[in-house]
Amino acid sequence: MDNDFLLIGLDGGATKVSGWNITFHGDKFRLGEHNVVVSYKDNPDYSDKFRPVNIQNQITEYQSGQINPTKEEIHQGQIYIKAAAETVIDLVKKTGSQKVLIGEGMPGLKTADIRGVAVMANGPRIIDYCDQMEMILKQNNIELVRPIAKLGSDAFYCGVGEEYASQGQFKNVDNSYYLGGGTGAADALKLGGNLVSLDDIKDWFVKAWEMKNRDEISLEKCASAKGIQEIYGNFANISLADLNKREIYPHNIRERALKNEKAAIRTFNFLADNLALLIYERITTIYSGWSDIFNFVNPNRVKPKREHPFHGTRLDSIIIGQRLGDLFQISRGDSLLWEPFFQELSSHIIKSEVLDQQTKEYYCPDGNFNQDLLVISKLREAPALGAGIDAFLTLNPRENY
Repeated sequence: MDNDFLLIGLDGGATKVSGWNITFHGDKFRLGEHNVVVSYKDNPDYSDKFRPVNIQNQITEYQSGQINPTKEEIHQGQIYIKAAAETVIDLVKKTGSQKVLIGEGMPGLKTADIRGVAVMANGPRIIDYCDQMEMILKQNNIELVRPIAKLGSDAFYCGVGEEYASQGQFKNVDNSYYLGGGTGAADALKLGGNLVSLDDIKDWFVKAWEMKNRDEISLEKCASAKGIQEIYGNFANISLADLNKREIYPHNIRERALKNEKAAIRTFNFLADNLALLIYERITTIYSGWSDIFNFVNPNRVKPKREHPFHGTRLDSIIIGQRLGDLFQISRGDSLLWEPFFQELSSHIIKSEVLDQQTKEYYCPDGNFNQDLLVISKLREAPALGAGIDAFLTLNPRENY
């Protein structure tokens, strides 16, 4: 197989596209030295007034197979596509290669051919995403090794990155859960030695963004940078727009909490409690099945089954990644997030009615959660890396993938 091409991984988010060239030698993949980030807002045609179509309406159209993007969605969607194409074009210019292989992850539910976005909570539906992007690249004389195979799940690509990258944390474990937080929440799972697509196990395992706590607040807010800002903004009575304008992000909120600002302290108390409960839910669902800890963002979601093939499984590790991982890293050992999180998680496990004593002792050998089980990901750009790796492995299939 001739691998004389530029491998590109794209992470398409709600606000921007981040693209990297990816180097590969045998089965070792790494981010290259070139990164291009294109913000949608940089396009003069970007609409600040755009509002997503009601999510329930989107889901209804998706389920009916009749997706009808609005004029506003079509307009905004073209800006998303141009940003992705511009990212590729700039990477090609930086590397001098005209022949490329592209992998891309995007949030939302995908169209039947997996080359378009059928449902997106925080952006436009773009049902012909890959077709339009390929047209722009062709107009710019960029040769594709093959058409873009699919728009993958950015969350699943985090798992692919952790499994195949040289610094990945899935590499040497059989059972592990990954929670990443950037623009949104991304979770990935490895069970029985294999990566598991959460779309394939949705009858018993629920994605983080699908759940909300008893206060009707989405768990995604507790994991994502924007969500943490919104939680703080509600406590401090500051709009998200003002927080961004004043450049008050999660690490700045942490600094305010360390200075005893009440709203910031409330924010971290909220995060510790809800993230601990989320991780506890993951532990118990994998071990013994769904037990109604959380409600659903979509009230019509089918209730998960309690039975599944992995009953009795204990996690070898819990991986925290992306900006949420950064937040945990700088909080390591502190009394603001780290210790309260583990205290709350330990309490849930010790008091659990669905975990047996042996499993409680596995996670909490001395009555406290074994902190060695929590690992901070070293892959800051896991979604882009995973997207590129997936494109390569789709072109060069490997056993058991």
